[in-house]
Order: sequence, then C-alpha cells, then structure tokens
Amino acid sequence: MPQRSEFLDFVIGQMAGLGQIRARAMFGGHGLYCNGLFIAIIADEQLYFKADVRSQPRFEAAGLQRFQYQARGRTVQLMYYEAPTEVYDDVRAMTEWGQLALAAAVRATRPARSKAH
Repeated sequence: MPQRSEFLDFVIGQMAGLGQIRARAMFGGHGLYCNGLFIAIIADEQLYFKADVRSQPRFEAAGLQRFQYQARGRTVQLMYYEAPTEVYDDVRAMTEWGQLALAAAVRATRPARSKAH
C-alpha cells in the first residue's frame, strides 16, 4: 500500500475549499474523494482530475495529458487529466479545476435518461 506523502497532504490541503477531501490508496497511488465522490488520482507525485465529455475540451485546450498506465502490454488511458501547474501555487486555481472534476463526478452518478416516455 502506498504511503501518505507530503505531496498528498499538500494537495488535500489545497483542495479543502471543495468540500470534505479523503484519500484512499489505489492504482499504486491514491484516489481522492470529495464529499464521497471520486474526483482525482495521485500517481507518481502527479495529480490527475476526473473529466468527462463536457469538461474534456477544457483540459485538452490547456494542453494537459490524460492519465495512462500499462496493463498486459497495452497502454490504458482513463478520463483523468493532469492538473495544470498553477493549482499547486494558487488555491483558487485548485478550486476552479477541482470543481470541474467534481461536476464530472456528479454527472457520472446520475442515471442515464431513458429515451422512452
């Protein structure tokens, strides 16, 4: 199980304005939850925010890379994008990008609407 690091504790502190932040060991790193919703991954001392089809263009416009890992000889990409560097220096930037991730997590928990009436 990965150890808590100064980086993890720092990120949790920066995210405090979003709500109750909890970390859980996973993926060889940590998953971050805000008010019970999975919003970010920390792997190799890098923060990645949850994205979806609505927020993905914002991450890509900023030139941010998707989280990826190797599994069974293949590269797997998840809908999590690296955090922009300004989130580490500016709590407002962390809150802004964190809110994008939180909104994506909220949308992911909503049941899909039926097309039938």
